[in-house]
Amino acid sequence: MKRLLAFFICLGIIVFWSSCREDFEFSPSTGNLQFERDTIYLDTVFTNIGSSTYNLKVYNRSDDDIVIPTIQLENGTSSFYRMNVDGTTGLEGAQEGKFFENIELLANDSLFIFIETTIDIETLSNSDTQFLYTDRILFDSGNNQQDVDLVTLVKDAIFIFADRDEDTNIIETLTFDVDGDGTPDETTLQGRFLENDELTFTNEKPYVIYGYAGVGAGQTLTMEPGARVHFHADSGIIVTQGGSLNINGALSTDQDVLENEVILEGDRLEPAFSEVPGQWGTIWLFSGSENNTINYATIKNATIGILSEGNQDATNDKLTITNSQIYNSSAFGILGRATSILAENLVINRTGQSSFAGTFGGKYNFTHCTIANYWNNSFRDFPSLLLNDFIVDENNTIFTNDLTEANFTNCIIYGNDNPEFLLENEGNTFNYKFTNCLLRFDNETLSGTGNYMFNDTVFYENNVFNTDPRFEDPFENLMRIGEDSGANGIALPLIPSGFDLLSNPRDNIEPDAGAYESITLED
Repeated sequence: MKRLLAFFICLGIIVFWSSCREDFEFSPSTGNLQFERDTIYLDTVFTNIGSSTYNLKVYNRSDDDIVIPTIQLENGTSSFYRMNVDGTTGLEGAQEGKFFENIELLANDSLFIFIETTIDIETLSNSDTQFLYTDRILFDSGNNQQDVDLVTLVKDAIFIFADRDEDTNIIETLTFDVDGDGTPDETTLQGRFLENDELTFTNEKPYVIYGYAGVGAGQTLTMEPGARVHFHADSGIIVTQGGSLNINGALSTDQDVLENEVILEGDRLEPAFSEVPGQWGTIWLFSGSENNTINYATIKNATIGILSEGNQDATNDKLTITNSQIYNSSAFGILGRATSILAENLVINRTGQSSFAGTFGGKYNFTHCTIANYWNNSFRDFPSLLLNDFIVDENNTIFTNDLTEANFTNCIIYGNDNPEFLLENEGNTFNYKFTNCLLRFDNETLSGTGNYMFNDTVFYENNVFNTDPRFEDPFENLMRIGEDSGANGIALPLIPSGFDLLSNPRDNIEPDAGAYESITLED
């Protein structure tokens, strides 16, 4: 009992003593703060579009509790940057996010500063299409002042977006003939049709599209060499009945720069988003659109790179695509539905399902194409190449349509799964042929059965199976092949022999399969 009483007496003394002392004594900062980095690069943004939020960690390495008298932006209230210091937005009113006072920081502790920006380039420059905007975060003043630089590249852009009703706040949707009965139908696709003066995309400024930019009857959307098109989430291009899309890129002298290609991708410019699939919708070649051509284009980070529907019996192929690349589609690189596509020197890689799917029949001719799939974001249900001639409705009723032709000549069809092509038919007309291709199909159960009679020269001729194509780095979309590739020298010589995707002449006698002629790759 005496020991217990003594314990409570000692505890009371300790509590009384601690309640009498000051909790903390903060000394003014002496200019010895340390920073995670001395410059914060807020990656490229479009004018008037907010950036991502970036952070800076500030350290007090001393054994003293300190108070930082001020943290402020050098440009003050006119700065385009905004800050948040450990959860506070600074003084109210005009100074909010620009100026902070008496920030306490314990010994050997740290705090976070969060920075973001929205910049109007017109207030900075009336002529330049891009501008480097800078500011500084100032800690304290006078002899104790320290600073961290802020740097952002701002790009001017042409914005295409649908109108929003001021009263209902409803965004405009596209209206066009969906079912082909000659009557306009209102859709749920947010967007609007392009005006006549918007039908040529140049390389002067990038284009940023919100919703779907529609190309109507009698209109042709042309994209000139070097054009850059950026899509917001759930956005894209739709070419409706009687409209056309012509992407007229040109060969770039430096493949790392791609200065002359037309590039279509999302509107998030931060490096962390450069290879993220599914950032935008699709290029939709709707039934009835015609004479669509794509040359020297890179289409990346879409849900479906290109969706082509209908018109498989058109005199001219619905889509002709050459010298182009489609990467990082979260569903399909190209999805065809009862349509007609002519492709040459085309590379498709890294898609959540099939890189190319020709569904519900159609007509397809692919020459010197690399149809690969090295998807590693999740499990995928379909191979690189899918061909079928049917659809199934909600009542499980099967409808078929003729696959009039599907010819793959001098192609590579490969990936990180097995097998990498699937042929499924329910109707009577299902015409396909693989000639001088490198194919991945190592399945003892299916080989020699049904559509996989590899010795039948009506459907398969001079193909090579299951030999590594030796891509440069397929998981990084580097799809050139090395000298030891299984595609080397297996292609059928064509007259004229032509050029590969990089405009290298193909071998006249033993050309390589795929979009690229082989080169010596560095280890």
